[in-house]
Amino acid sequence: MSLDKTYKLVPGTTIFDAEQSAKGYHLNQFCMSLMTAENRAAFLADERAYLDAWPLREEQKQALLDRDLNAAMREGGNIYFLAKWGATLGFSFQQMAGSMTGMTEEEYRAMMVGGGRSVEGNRIDHAVLDAAYTNPEPSAEHATITGAVFTSHVPAIGAALDHGKTEEPYWQPVFEGYAYSKTWERENVPDVIFLVYNDHASAFDQSMIPTFVLGTGASYPIADEGYGPRPVPGIEGDPDLAAHIAHSLIRDDFDLTLVNEMAVDHGLTVPLSLMFGDVEKWPCKVIPFHVNVVQYPVPSGARCFKLGQALRKAIESYDRPLKVHVWGTGGMSHQLQGPRAGLINREWDNAFLDRLIADPAGLAEVPHLEYVEEAGSEGIELVMWLIARGALSDVDGAVEVKHRFYHVPASNTAVGHLILENHPRAEAPAEGEN
Repeated sequence: MSLDKTYKLVPGTTIFDAEQSAKGYHLNQFCMSLMTAENRAAFLADERAYLDAWPLREEQKQALLDRDLNAAMREGGNIYFLAKWGATLGFSFQQMAGSMTGMTEEEYRAMMVGGGRSVEGNRIDHAVLDAAYTNPEPSAEHATITGAVFTSHVPAIGAALDHGKTEEPYWQPVFEGYAYSKTWERENVPDVIFLVYNDHASAFDQSMIPTFVLGTGASYPIADEGYGPRPVPGIEGDPDLAAHIAHSLIRDDFDLTLVNEMAVDHGLTVPLSLMFGDVEKWPCKVIPFHVNVVQYPVPSGARCFKLGQALRKAIESYDRPLKVHVWGTGGMSHQLQGPRAGLINREWDNAFLDRLIADPAGLAEVPHLEYVEEAGSEGIELVMWLIARGALSDVDGAVEVKHRFYHVPASNTAVGHLILENHPRAEAPAEGEN
């Protein structure tokens, strides 16, 4: 099922969507560099040399050197970014707009004084619209969610891995709980992991606090959290699938922050290490999805569960035969601050796992107060597991529990872990096979 992009048929109009954004990323970042007097002077002194210092395609460079804004727009430029370039060259907005219409600045100004360009004759040709979008053939292939992984992402687990402590008596029971998981993951390597986690004041500080962040970039470096970056591979993203997911989720009224560049911390890397071990390169692409669970208000369990359901729709509408895992990370019960620091609630944690398997919709209605009171202030991270759970096929299929593990403690935290395989109706396991 293709996403609705009928806006591309509006004549004389280039809509800056995720596809255009990816195409013009470095072009638009070049424009942003001109927001300092020093860079403007350097650009004006030698335009070609300045442009050559950026990873721009030759077509993008030539569009700027030719002062051809229409070509720059085709190459992914956005008018608000290109305005920085125009201002550096001394162009007014009317000069820039006029140049794209074939008018002089004076002719364009006169048109605007006369009331502007009429919409008559500038609407979509509906014969073209009908031919292109009436009863489109569904794609024969599409992406599928083959499984979900749920796991704690305790930073001390990463430190134990990185410093060779996995066989120490304290840590051995933790890593033993992931022995099956590594085997299962090797046998079920996806093409892409959609990994839900929370940043821990590494990529985002109090200057910007986004609720949902979708990583749409091509790669992500490992964050330095104060001890140096973990010695693990960087992350390869999937910009095409991420752009598709962004389009679908936002059209379904989930407000996302889209990020092309960010460092990722232990919230993302520890789960990868637990499931894949010590590798030179992660065996699949990863789309990071950050959820704010640090500063209130944080999204409700119900909102996260619904987001997961919309995510499933988004992934299954992607017309490439990819196998996708959705991972929910964080938790379980733990409190890292105040006189209650060290709080663990085994009974509540295991009831959470029971309901996550058998009654996720009911679990999604648990209020924030219960998480904080029963699972500790940082136990609220568990709402992120509901995104991964919502993405599975219970409505018209089945889920199969492959592995469940719980242990106390790992540093300050109870560790929980669950693997669920996804079976849409057409491939649900036969009765008695679970």
